[in-house]
Order: sequence, then structure tokens, then C-alpha cells
Amino acid sequence: MSSETDPGLEAELSAVRETTRRFIEKEIAPHYRDWERAGAVPRNLWRKMGAAGLLCTSMPEVYGGIGAKIETCLVIIEEFAKAFVALPGFYTHSEIIAPYILHYGSEVQKQKWLPGCISGDTVLSVAMTEPGAGSDLRATRTTARRDGDEYVISGQKTFISNGLHADLIIVFANADDTEPGRKSLFLVEATREGFSRGRVLEKVGQKAQDTVELFFDEVRIPAENLLGRRGEGLKYLMAQLPRERLMVAMGAVAGAGAAFTETLAYTRTRNAFGQPIADFQHLRFKLAEIKTEITVGRAFLERCVEKFNAGQLGADEAAMCKYWLTELEGRVVDQCVQMHGGYGYMLDYPVARAFADARGQRIYAGTNEIMKEIIARHL
Repeated sequence: MSSETDPGLEAELSAVRETTRRFIEKEIAPHYRDWERAGAVPRNLWRKMGAAGLLCTSMPEVYGGIGAKIETCLVIIEEFAKAFVALPGFYTHSEIIAPYILHYGSEVQKQKWLPGCISGDTVLSVAMTEPGAGSDLRATRTTARRDGDEYVISGQKTFISNGLHADLIIVFANADDTEPGRKSLFLVEATREGFSRGRVLEKVGQKAQDTVELFFDEVRIPAENLLGRRGEGLKYLMAQLPRERLMVAMGAVAGAGAAFTETLAYTRTRNAFGQPIADFQHLRFKLAEIKTEITVGRAFLERCVEKFNAGQLGADEAAMCKYWLTELEGRVVDQCVQMHGGYGYMLDYPVARAFADARGQRIYAGTNEIMKEIIARHL
């Protein structure tokens, strides 16, 4: 991300980049393959991330954050991508879920939860998707029944990132004390009776990122755990989804760039017919195409980040960003696998894991088909 016009931001981002790089080298890289086999990272890693200042960097200082711009998150995402570490749950916690509490929570809720989110003592997840309701959030069937001074939540959620370690879950549900079809958001502590976690789901990629099913069996929460106003849940999600899609786009450009850099190095050292394969015209041209596509994609991302910082990023532009850049990542990693030949199909090589990790990008945060629908509606 360019920050040439702001030397202060440049210095801040350089410091964050170095901190992130050192943290990955010490705390993540030596253990990452074991975590992939386990299907999750250890709970204590969250607290280590918090202690290093790498969680919720955009949160205001009054709650323990540093009030950083969104470019700081991009730097962290880029360093994770360079190390071929696929753990999107950290930025989901920091830059997608925590802002719901910041923007819609009461002051009591902010004071209660945000400091722990920043320190890593409180892990967040958001429970939107259900077995029968993915991109179509209006089809959500989870219910929140009002009973005196409490809400009673019942339902099932699936594909929930951070669900294994989550201490606090933002649940999207139908509230019976609003008009039919209106949805609300609720803060549900994992310690509540009736809440349970299902199995850790085995995915094609992103294997160290826990993804689980969650169950709510008559879970009682105090009425003050309502997040924001009753019946406004869908509105809140729609307002925040552009931020989420921008984050996914950041990961896509970073992932494509990392795969390209690794592949460029490989083709310069891998010989065939007496010369590096990078010297063959076909591969040279392919590498030139990939370099160009990533450069153009990064320019589009930077434009969207600028508009986001100015409060001007529309839902259609965020959808374009997410759709186009995740498709770009898919094309790039596929070609990088091909350039590695048989080794590109071996999980010992980072490009093979990147190929599997990237596939989910076109599905979550709204499938790319839904992104096209959103774009079309704004034509």
C-alpha cells in the first residue's frame, strides 16, 4: 500500500511490518504445519498476538487500541501472506467483528468487551451462516424469543471462523418482538447454558483456521445483550459488509503477490534442457502477465482503500473489489502451481497450500456470484 505522501504513516507501517514479521518467525512459522494437522491454533496464540499489538489496531485508544488506519491491517495481512500463513480469523476478529461492537454497541458494551478483544483475552466470532442460509441472510431461521428481561436464542450456525475459541459470539437472529422478517444482533457469551460447539470442520484449505458449527439450545441472555436497535441487524450487516469485502480483497492481492514472488524465485533456480525455466519465452510471458495483473489489481485496491478512508466506498465498489481480486488470486495461484510442475502439486511446497487456501476467498463474505448480483443492482 502506497503511503509516500504521508511519511508518518510510512514509518508506522514499517514498524508494524517488522513486528509482524518477527512475530510470525518466532510464534507461528515453527508450529504452523502442526496446527494445520490439528485444525486450529492454540488459544494462547491470541493473547500473544494481543501482547504484540497485532489485534484490533483500528480500535480507539480509549479502549486500549491505537486508532490505526486500515492500511495497518493490510500490512499485517501482507506479512501473513508472505509467510504462507492462512489465518484470516485474526483480521476477522480485529477488523470485521470488533467494529460491530464499536459502531453499534452501548458504551457499557464497549467498555466491557473491546479491551479484551484488543488484548486477546476475548476471541470474537460472528454467527450469520446457517445450514440453509448462506449468502441469503434473509433466510436465517435462528430465533430470539423475548421472555421478560431476557432473550432466549435457539438455532444452529455453521462455517463459523474462530468458533472453537470464541468467548463472545455476535448472533444474527429473528427477534419475535419486532416486525416479521426483521433481524437483530445479539452478544452471546460462550459460557451461557445451552450453547455448544460442534466439530471442527475439515476444509480444503486454510486448515489451521478453525471453522466450526455452533448450536444454541434455548440460550438465555439478558436483554441488554442486544447489539444496537431491535430489528436493525440486517441493516448493520449491510453497512459493515463493504469493510469485510475490502479485507478479503486485501488478502487476495497479498496472496497473489506472495505466490508470484515465490514462483519467480523457483523458475530462476529450476533448470530444464540446460537452462532456468524462467528463460523460456512462454514462462517469461506468463510471469509478465501475472506481474501486470497484480500491479493493476493493487492499484484498484488502493483506490478502494482511499475511498473507504473517506467514507465513500459504496456497496457495489466493495463487491467489485472482492469479486475481481479474489478471481485474480485464483488465476495467479493456479498458474503458479503449473509453473512448479509436479512439485506444485505437493503440499510440501507453499504454492500448493496457497492454491488450496485461496479457493475459499471466492466463497465467503458473499459468493462472487452474489457480488455480481450486487454490482448489477447498481447499474
